[in-house]
Amino acid sequence: MRRSTLIALAMLTLPGAAVAQSCGGPFASFVAAMKSEARDRGFDGTAVDRFFDGVRQDPRTLRADRSQGIFRLEFVDFARRIISGDRIRKGAANADRYADVFAAIEAQYGVPRGVLLAFWALETDYGAVQGDFNTVNSLVTLAHDCRRPDLFRPQVYAALELYARGDLDPDRTTGAWAGEIGQVQMLPGDILERGVDGDGDGRVTLKTSVPDALHTGARFLREIGWRSNEPWLIEVNVPDDLDWSQSGLDTKRPVSAWRADGVTFRWGDAPAALDASLLLPQGRGGPAFLAFPNYETLFEWNKSFVYVTTAAYFATRLSGAPVFDAGNPAPGLSADQMEALQRKLVQRGHDVGAVDGILGRLTRRAVQAEQVRLGLPADAWPTRQLLDAL
Repeated sequence: MRRSTLIALAMLTLPGAAVAQSCGGPFASFVAAMKSEARDRGFDGTAVDRFFDGVRQDPRTLRADRSQGIFRLEFVDFARRIISGDRIRKGAANADRYADVFAAIEAQYGVPRGVLLAFWALETDYGAVQGDFNTVNSLVTLAHDCRRPDLFRPQVYAALELYARGDLDPDRTTGAWAGEIGQVQMLPGDILERGVDGDGDGRVTLKTSVPDALHTGARFLREIGWRSNEPWLIEVNVPDDLDWSQSGLDTKRPVSAWRADGVTFRWGDAPAALDASLLLPQGRGGPAFLAFPNYETLFEWNKSFVYVTTAAYFATRLSGAPVFDAGNPAPGLSADQMEALQRKLVQRGHDVGAVDGILGRLTRRAVQAEQVRLGLPADAWPTRQLLDAL
């Protein structure tokens, strides 16, 4: 799920505004407190009543929030499942159909069409599957839930602002389980701050207007740091005798330094002075990529390592890159084994985030540190050998 910039700080910190309970408690009491806070923030009382009065706690939203097992898949399996021939063909067709839109976006924001096509495909299958969760119910449910209330409470007020503007219907607006709306799945706060009327009809309608959705997605990427005319991810070949401790997103070296160490490009090119990290999603035996600063910005769209890497790779495929070389990676760990590994890493003082069986950036960093300590090839890929050694 994407981390939004939410809504303007002034709206979130109005002097004298009553603050609703942060989370939990009886749902009806929580909603009543949010309604009171909304009025204190200056929202029209009638609009507040209309917006909140039909809200319901949604157990399906909570189940979805706790059931993201697909992100436990390894990169190769995840990419092969998500990137189908049909999606590639539809991507090419949409690139042609909306060529003028993409040309305007590239000129204004510097975001390549392949990147937007990839996220458009992975988020909603090019607009075909936008989600059937009631947006307001999901947002209030997640604000009430005590896992991430600081993220979702501001989004409730952003949705209320959209309603006040006539751009959201509390009864009919639907989207993803986490409250994202439209063809590229934007949170209400992002729509408020970065919504673009791409088709010139005077409205920002991300559910039905492809130009609006694509322009808004491009503006989002540009404003979070996308750099024009630079690559994001390029597949490479790596020599067997590379210093694997140099891999990972924490190490950034000029392309010229990687070339000097024997790294060669399978497709595309990059300026010699541009910094890059060597990304080994499944260790030294699997696919290898150089990841550039633009790759890092994609984590503002989605926090999952495997999702972002797949989207970035898919964007290269849509831009002409060949199918990656899957190599022959060492067998990974099961979900239970990964959780056991994470617990051992925590015991050794590492920060792995949640102990959830998902190999994310923090777990990879800890794995690599332990591999260095134990004298194992430090490619950040957890194996049974590492688990046993710990």
